[in-house]
Amino acid sequence: MNINKMIKLFALLCFISTASGCKNKSKNMEKETIVRIETSMGVIRAKLYNETPLHRDNFIKLTQAGVYDDILFHRVIRNFMVQTGDPALKAQNKPLTVDTNSYQYTIPAEIIYPRYFHKKGALAAARMGDDVNPQKESSGTQFYIVTGRTFSSGQLMELHTAIYQNKVGVLYEELSHKHMKEMYLMRKKGETEQLQALKDSLQKEAEEFVAQNPPAYFTETQKQAYASIGGAPHLDGEYTVFGEVIEGIEVAEAIERVKTRKDRPIEEVYIKKITIED
Repeated sequence: MNINKMIKLFALLCFISTASGCKNKSKNMEKETIVRIETSMGVIRAKLYNETPLHRDNFIKLTQAGVYDDILFHRVIRNFMVQTGDPALKAQNKPLTVDTNSYQYTIPAEIIYPRYFHKKGALAAARMGDDVNPQKESSGTQFYIVTGRTFSSGQLMELHTAIYQNKVGVLYEELSHKHMKEMYLMRKKGETEQLQALKDSLQKEAEEFVAQNPPAYFTETQKQAYASIGGAPHLDGEYTVFGEVIEGIEVAEAIERVKTRKDRPIEEVYIKKITIED
C-alpha cells in the first residue's frame, strides 16, 4: 500500500471514529424534556430528568392524554411543598374525563441519590408510606414541587441525627412485631425481667444494624443548596425526584401561601393544562 492510500485510509478511520464518538456523546447528552405547567395562579416550567426514564415517560404520557387538565392542588404545606395529580379531584366541578380506576398503578422507584435531592424546585413523585410500600414505588399520577425552607449546617446535623434515631426506632418496631406473640405471653405470665431482656436485645440488634448501615450524610452540594435556596432534606433518598423547576418557582411559592384547611386550599388552586414544549 502506497503512502497516499495509507493517508486516505487513516483519515477514513478517524472520521468513522469521530462520528461514532459524536453519536455516543449525543446519546448521552439527550435533550431533556421541558414541560409547561399552566396553573390558575401562573405558569411553571420544569425539566424532566433523562436519568429517571420511567417517571419521565409516564409524565409525558399522562400530559398528552390530558389527565392533568383542571386537576386540583389538593395538599399544600407552607415551607414544604405543593402536591397535585389526583385525576379524581377536578376543579370547578368539572366532569371527570378519564377512568380514574385505570390510574391507580405505581411506578418502580428511580431514586438517584444524592445526585438528585429535595432542593427548592425539585419535582418528585408522591407515594404511599413504607409500611405498605417498602419498595418506595411512586404514585402513577401524583407529584409535588418542593418549596421548603433553608437549613444551617447545625440544623442539618440535628436532622441527620433524628433520621438515624428514627431508623433505629422503625427497625425496633419491626423486630418487636416478629416477637409479638412471645412478648404477649411474657406479659401475661408476669415475666417482666425476661420481657425487658428481650426488649433490650431487640433494641441492641436494631442499633447495631443501623450503625452498620447508617443513613448517608448530606454532601457539600446538598448543604450549600439547603443553606442558600432551601428545600426538604428529610425526604432525601426516600422519594423519586424526576425533574426540577427551571422557571416560575415563585408561582409554587404563591400556591404554598394560600389559606388552607387541613392542608387543602380553601379556594381552589388547580392546573389548567400541562404541555410538552418542543
